Amino acid sequence: MDKRKLETFKKRLLQKQQDLNRAVSRNEQDGRLADEEVTQDIADKAINSYTKEFLFHQSNNDRQSLQLIDEALTRIRNGSFGQCITCGNELNPKRLDAVPWARYCITCQEKVEQGVAIG
Repeated sequence: MDKRKLETFKKRLLQKQQDLNRAVSRNEQDGRLADEEVTQDIADKAINSYTKEFLFHQSNNDRQSLQLIDEALTRIRNGSFGQCITCGNELNPKRLDAVPWARYCITCQEKVEQGVAIG
C-alpha cells in the first residue's frame, strides 16, 4: 500500500479513536449522573436502571471498537496494515474503505462468524 493511502487510513483511524474516546467519557459521565438522580417510584427506578444498562452496553461496544482501532494503528506502524491477520492475504480495498480496522479478509471473516477455527 502506498504511503499516501496509508496516511489517509491513519488519519481516519485516529479521528474515529478520538470520537469513540469522547463517547466513552460522555457515557461514563451520564451513567454517574444517573446514579445521582433521586428516584422516588418504581417506574423512575426502572428507567434509571435501563438507562445505566444501555450506557454500559454502548460504552462496552465503543471500547471494543477502540481495541480494534488500536490494533489497526499498530499494524500501520509495523507494516502489516491491509493484510489479513490470519492468512496474510491482502484485504479488499473497498473493505478497508468501509471498515479501516478490519482484521480479516472476507473468507477468514466468514469463518470467524461461523465459529470455525482459523489460523
